[in-house]
Amino acid sequence: MLFPVPDRVRDVRDAVHAFMTERVEPAEPALNAGDAGKLRELREQAKAEGLWALGHPKELGGGGMPFLDYVYVNEVQGRSEWGQLVLGTFTLQDSLMLHKYASPGWRERYLAPLVAGEISPSFAMTEPDQASSDPTQLRTTAVLDGDHWVINGRKWFTTGAAQAAYTTVMCRTEPEGTAPHSAFSMIVVPTDTPGYRIVRETPVLGINGGHYEVDYDDVRVPADHLLGPRGHGFVIAQDRLGPGRIFHCMRWLGQAQRAFELMCARLGTRVAFGEPLSAKQLMQQHVFDSYTEIQASRLLTLQAAEQIDAGSQARVEIGAIKVVGARMLHNVVDRAIQVHGAAGLTDDTPLSRMYRHAREARIYDGPDEVHIQSTARRILRRIG
Repeated sequence: MLFPVPDRVRDVRDAVHAFMTERVEPAEPALNAGDAGKLRELREQAKAEGLWALGHPKELGGGGMPFLDYVYVNEVQGRSEWGQLVLGTFTLQDSLMLHKYASPGWRERYLAPLVAGEISPSFAMTEPDQASSDPTQLRTTAVLDGDHWVINGRKWFTTGAAQAAYTTVMCRTEPEGTAPHSAFSMIVVPTDTPGYRIVRETPVLGINGGHYEVDYDDVRVPADHLLGPRGHGFVIAQDRLGPGRIFHCMRWLGQAQRAFELMCARLGTRVAFGEPLSAKQLMQQHVFDSYTEIQASRLLTLQAAEQIDAGSQARVEIGAIKVVGARMLHNVVDRAIQVHGAAGLTDDTPLSRMYRHAREARIYDGPDEVHIQSTARRILRRIG
């Protein structure tokens, strides 16, 4: 695997990079403040310039970019947390999941509007009173009553639930005694269904990021809302979360690179004790450590993407980069804040918000500890 961006990707990658740095990043204060008009304006510009939904399958109205090529684009898109929404890739995991598993009726109802950005999805797996790193403990249930599923339970961290047209809910559909990984199913629930109630938005480290707690009280949906075969919830979840973790790692590289650039710029312009900060050896250590960690994470991410592109599940590669990438992002942003001093703690730079999101990365889509354990076991089985 080579580090240079392939020629076939360079033009579109450069266009996305320019769009992010020249338009999205300057608009972040307005976007963070909830300026829906600015978001619509940027989305329309992205569509007009051919930068919309690049990773979605072409037959769904997307750009059809191969997975490995999309790594290079997603990397620069990730410079801002708003990149996904502005460029129409926030829905990518859901479009791939529906494309593979949804019934014909649901495909017709949701897929084209999803890729076009006309509706948004949400996904419900985590529960407030359960250790969701062990999803076999999930307690939300769905019981088949005639030709309807009846769902009861409570989920949280359902991102985007308040704006979503539907939520895909992971719930137990099989009786006690069923093998744990065959006891759960995915069911599509329109958010206007009676009994679907948003309890609250849950701020994360002080940021209202659109994560919601949702109560399911005798929610009834037709039997054909089942996504894929009954009892295949874990199979579908793995299909969704595996590539999704790679998407996270791609974006983390963009965030880290942006923090690194801010740090280096600060070192070159800030003077302390008669010389630029860049002349201080301890500051040079920050540059060295950040550069090497970004490059190492980039290579691991490309390796995992190459395996996915070749048809592998890449369990070891994904587990490794999920942990290494999250740590890398946290470390690089942390050093950038240290170099900025007190200013880095304020919202005068994007670093404060980036730091909080970086800390989240070590928990969502599986905490570090789970990935370390499962990856180590796979490596030991492979070698032993």
